[in-house]
Amino acid sequence: MVPARSTGSSGALDIARRLTEICGPRFARFAGAADEVAGRAARWVAVPGGAHAAAQVLRLAARHDLTVVPRGAGTKIDWGAPPERVDIMLDTGRLAGIGHRSPSQGTAEVGAGTPLRAVQAVLERIGQRLAVDAPSPGATIGGVLAADEAGPLRHRHGTACDQLVGLRYLAADGELTEAGGGATGLARARLLCGSEGALGVLVSATLRVQALPASRVWVTRPVWTPLEVHDLVRAVLAARLEPAAVEIDLPAGAVPRPGRDPRAEAMARHPSMTGRRSTGPAGTGSLAVLLEGGPAEVTERADRLVSLFGGRSTVAGAAPPWWRSYPFAPGDTALRLEVPISDLHAAVYALRDAAGAPVPVRGSAGLGVVHAALPGTLSPERVASILAAVRGVLLARQGRCLVLAAPPPVRRAVDLWGDLAGLSRLRAAKQHLDPAHRLAPGRLPGNL
Repeated sequence: MVPARSTGSSGALDIARRLTEICGPRFARFAGAADEVAGRAARWVAVPGGAHAAAQVLRLAARHDLTVVPRGAGTKIDWGAPPERVDIMLDTGRLAGIGHRSPSQGTAEVGAGTPLRAVQAVLERIGQRLAVDAPSPGATIGGVLAADEAGPLRHRHGTACDQLVGLRYLAADGELTEAGGGATGLARARLLCGSEGALGVLVSATLRVQALPASRVWVTRPVWTPLEVHDLVRAVLAARLEPAAVEIDLPAGAVPRPGRDPRAEAMARHPSMTGRRSTGPAGTGSLAVLLEGGPAEVTERADRLVSLFGGRSTVAGAAPPWWRSYPFAPGDTALRLEVPISDLHAAVYALRDAAGAPVPVRGSAGLGVVHAALPGTLSPERVASILAAVRGVLLARQGRCLVLAAPPPVRRAVDLWGDLAGLSRLRAAKQHLDPAHRLAPGRLPGNL
């Protein structure tokens, strides 16, 4: 537990003055109402202009026993647990830009505060891309890595953290550290992935780049039940079509066809859930497969997939409208389920059984990683009981259910993470990298 640091008005003004000296008059201020992290208000906001200035902010915080929480674009600022304190919010918006590019090695160094879409726009001009498609609009590279966020392309290329070649970050004492260049350094770099800024402040990342695919095609088929999705995904993977992504969208209003899965059909008529965020044709979900490569081979694979899917499939050169987006909205309780793909249908049924009705589910069916939304109107006790039931089912299947975001009463009442096998390793990393617990204290599991 980090004790609250008391600063009178003169002390607060002095901190603001020092931050202004470090960052510049337009880039340091007292925090406003919108400057919060998972509901915890900040005291000051600093926007350093480079790694040296960011290090000075951290050293200032250390001298005055203040906590620091990094912020990128803020697209996932309400994810996870609230920090115990947010004294200085360190905005990484000026730690941006694309630095060294190595065409021969297929890498590019990107500043942590650079929006992902800006990186893609620059690389596209030279026929390249990052195989990273995080769903959060406006997300920065640092934010994607800090949250270990991934989109549909994770199926073939892994997460952004999987594509790391090197990382530059600031330790809690302000020391600039480079990690990478070998197995040990890369393991240290990837340790910061998903750390929510609680192990270090990301400065830049060196990531693999690749040539833009010459052709991209989405083959989409309507689906009605999780069991049907299971059978179709198994067939797609067995057909060796080398998909770039395999995604499902099961809106809460999806109603099974007569004669299939009567249990799910009965739940789909539940009045509290039917119709929430349905994005496909009335009463259906969707299974979409992305194929990438040369035009001829993509056409051949798409034809094979259409034959596999049957007459109800469609082929398009653009993604379906729900692609690369989450099924939850602000105010919902947002869940992420991770389970072996052979048990994904069981996990979705368990969630429906616990909730008493279908809930919207969307994500990477080909990997067993999906997101779901519970209504924000559910009581904390109801959400806790749903989580307990789902986690009980997933435990026997080597799966887990995480709460990404939730209304404040729910966030305070439930266990956001459930059982985590790597907690002792995480605790050791926190003690080594941030022994004074100044970086985003409490953001990590175990109140780290």
